[in-house]
Amino acid sequence: MIYYEIGSTSHELSKDDLKKGLFAALDQLKDVDKVLAVPPDYTRLPSRAGDLTELSWEYYGEKLTDVLPALGTHSPMTREQIHHMFGKLPESLIRPHDWRNDVVTVGTVPAEFVKEVSEGAVEFPWPAQVNKLLLEGNFDLILSIGQVVPHEVVGMANYNKNIFVGTGGSEGINKSHFIGAAYGMERMMGHADTPVRRVFNYASDNFTQDMPILYVQTVVGLDKTDGKVKCRGLFIGDDFEVFDKAAKLSLQVNFEMLDRPLKKVVVWLDPTEFKSTWLGNKSVYRTRMAIADKGELIVLAPALKEFGEDKIIDGLIRKYGYFGTPKTLKAVEENPELQDNLGAAAHLIHGSSEGRFSITYCPGKKPGNLTKEEIESVGFKYADYDEVTEKYNPEKLKDGFNILPDGEEIFYISNPAIGLWAYKERFKY
Repeated sequence: MIYYEIGSTSHELSKDDLKKGLFAALDQLKDVDKVLAVPPDYTRLPSRAGDLTELSWEYYGEKLTDVLPALGTHSPMTREQIHHMFGKLPESLIRPHDWRNDVVTVGTVPAEFVKEVSEGAVEFPWPAQVNKLLLEGNFDLILSIGQVVPHEVVGMANYNKNIFVGTGGSEGINKSHFIGAAYGMERMMGHADTPVRRVFNYASDNFTQDMPILYVQTVVGLDKTDGKVKCRGLFIGDDFEVFDKAAKLSLQVNFEMLDRPLKKVVVWLDPTEFKSTWLGNKSVYRTRMAIADKGELIVLAPALKEFGEDKIIDGLIRKYGYFGTPKTLKAVEENPELQDNLGAAAHLIHGSSEGRFSITYCPGKKPGNLTKEEIESVGFKYADYDEVTEKYNPEKLKDGFNILPDGEEIFYISNPAIGLWAYKERFKY
């Protein structure tokens, strides 16, 4: 059932608009005495989920007893990030999610089903795991808050991914990532109906159908006329329909189809959000279908200090690197440590260009940032940040095509997390 919906490519929703919509939806609910909010973490800062979480607290007051950021494999939020994202929300309400220890398995999707929906790419059972707080908290309402946007693992982010990955456990996260990688990221990006989504939907229909989950979904995109990120839609409901409607708008807002492949792409990674290639490789995922054969991707990453946000995954990335699908799958076959961390293996596949174009990372020179040797050891090229930004200055570039003084044409992206770019001949409908 949809409780509230508003949105179009021309809408520009303010915080007051979000408040009006959220309150209108919550007014329809009865007998709500204890509430859990599950927003994204700081890596989804532009989503407006911070505002919606703060507004949920404003609406429910003391009835909102817990806020569980859907960290998935990400690092816990810092105090500064909590206050920046959630405003006046009391810090005491925040609960950290430990994806390795704080989860319970609510059911298992049969291997036969996984094999069927993945068209034989994989054949293993998938455990539906959630943070134990969702079961043990005795909540009358669970607000799953987040942004619908093209995504490399599931096709379109959010909806029940926020629950099964955002609050999920290591086995469930690892296997879901690997299903998508084995099936093919480029076959899924920008699609609401994918093998991974079907697995999640099976779990929703069979294992969490009695959980009082209300999905609060935004659609956010970059306005090229003024360079500002704007909220284009708000969709609130309790089933797949609300996600499907948000996904349709997201494709209009976040997806840019190109008439020709791009020879050189320059991506900026905001230092407040991107400190790892685990997140920073969105610059690869979201542009891979747009870049020409023998093209070049340059990633400006002034705060890049690590590969994985989890120490174990960071070590695996350092050991195996981003060297393409065949080499990664062979490493999975031969190494139990990758078999036990299939999410890391999937990430290694996603983060490679498969040798089709070059990927150059330019980390800043702050102490603790990744070095030239570290960057090159995992299969990327390295370039000096100061030298590159002297030519490709993000303060002077506009999103999209730019012609430089020397006549060179580049395509610039200021935030890879809120978009998907593809050459029309390469996108799979």
